[in-house]
Amino acid sequence: ARYYREVLPGEIVKISRHDVQTLDVVRRPEGDPSAFCIFEYVYFARPDSIFEGQMVYSVRKRCGQQLAIEAPVEADLVSTVPESATPAALGYAQKCGLPYVEVLCKNRYVGRTFIQPNMRLRQLGVAKKFGVLSDNFKGKRVVIIDDSIVRGNTISPIIKLLRESGAKEVHIRVASPPIRFPCYMGINIPTKEELIANRPEFHDLANYIGADSVVYLSVEGLVSSVQESIKARQDNNPKTHKSFLGKLGHCTACLTGDYPVELEW
Repeated sequence: ARYYREVLPGEIVKISRHDVQTLDVVRRPEGDPSAFCIFEYVYFARPDSIFEGQMVYSVRKRCGQQLAIEAPVEADLVSTVPESATPAALGYAQKCGLPYVEVLCKNRYVGRTFIQPNMRLRQLGVAKKFGVLSDNFKGKRVVIIDDSIVRGNTISPIIKLLRESGAKEVHIRVASPPIRFPCYMGINIPTKEELIANRPEFHDLANYIGADSVVYLSVEGLVSSVQESIKARQDNNPKTHKSFLGKLGHCTACLTGDYPVELEW
């Protein structure tokens, strides 16, 4: 198989042995921007996925570069919570001029922990999920890039693991803004009360999770990183871009509470 193109929002496509036909495109209400889920870029999608004409890996790397501009720190090396944060960590390291070094070894046979139904299972999942490459960071100041912090109870065991294995300092940099609101459009995000960004602990999050510092990427930084390449294509070929995406926009409801449709309860 080979990549052909994306299905347009609202498009009905017929694929036959002869060709690919557009049967119809349900038009968006006049003036309404598109609202593609920005969290696909942050976490859910595979890095080799292509959305809106751009590769997810490249967007995540730009997020890391933007994070380095917004939240630099004096450190010896940059690493990642594998694997969805790896492109952002590489971008952060590149922008800061620090070496990128692996400090965690992932067990590939454990599923995603943030969707486990209770905290005990999530923490057990983290304990099974990672081993440490202690020779790479003993006595050093480490910047760990994560893609997101949802409840805040899976990053803590990782920080504890690194400290017990000899890290001098552990600084957390998050390549997305704080998640503050539930998603009602199909993504498994917890209730508002469960989200660490809405809890009292968030005001002293570094101390709560055991880090030396914690800084998130801004909403503006995330949006600009996602839209940079799309806008560049729009400038180069406005007609093609308009027909492909319509008015540019992304859903940031889980970050801002600005839902793309009106909630009816």
